[in-house]
Amino acid sequence: MRILLCLGALPALLLPLAGRAQTSAPLPSFYNTYTYTAYTVYDTTSAEPPTRVSGVGGTLTLRADGRYEKRLSIVAAGSPHYFNQTGTYALAGDSIRFAFTDLKGADVQRGTFRFDPATQRLRITIEGYPAGNRGVYDLVAAAPKVPTKVPKPRPKAAARRK
Repeated sequence: MRILLCLGALPALLLPLAGRAQTSAPLPSFYNTYTYTAYTVYDTTSAEPPTRVSGVGGTLTLRADGRYEKRLSIVAAGSPHYFNQTGTYALAGDSIRFAFTDLKGADVQRGTFRFDPATQRLRITIEGYPAGNRGVYDLVAAAPKVPTKVPKPRPKAAARRK
């Protein structure tokens, strides 16, 4: 039951803010496509321990121009739930804001992030509702694509006459 309540608030937890990414000298490797590895819900209205949501998948792409694309999937009660967003994000220190527009209109999500360049891991904590609740997303950068060599076309040999 608790997961379903949190999932109902999930779209509000995942919303972003219009604007360009602003930060002081971020590492170029920060801008990447990340894979979701975990999602944990902290609900301060309950005495229950934090809920680690199972069946988390999808990607988050953070572009250097301040645009992002999220494709998040969560399996709950035996069925998948999909959360797709495109919008903009802004960075200031360890704070991150996402802005986007969905069927309900424009929305903003705020939180913090921690990026470890050595492991290429990213943790995003999004403030939830009511105040004090939060969702924590763990992600890992996708391995860089290795360019493949394109074979050179060979000239066709002339056909032999008999």
